[in-house]
Amino acid sequence: MNRSEREATVRRMMERTPPPVPTELCADAVRRGGRLLRRRALTRRLLWLLLCAACVAFTVWALTARPWVEPPSRTTPPLTGW
Repeated sequence: MNRSEREATVRRMMERTPPPVPTELCADAVRRGGRLLRRRALTRRLLWLLLCAACVAFTVWALTARPWVEPPSRTTPPLTGW
């Protein structure tokens, strides 16, 4: 199929009347879109809640474990000069 044949085919397709759209299509699309938006909002809220819980858990761990403090020595230095 060369270019002129393709153009003629496209012109014939564009000149035809479009097929009828079902009447319930718009209502179904709106309902499905609303459902997707609610699901995304719920997912976003849950992820923010998870992030906040992780921050609180990290803060509590850091305050109790104090990883920035050097641990105490487990051995005593040798005693000299008695």
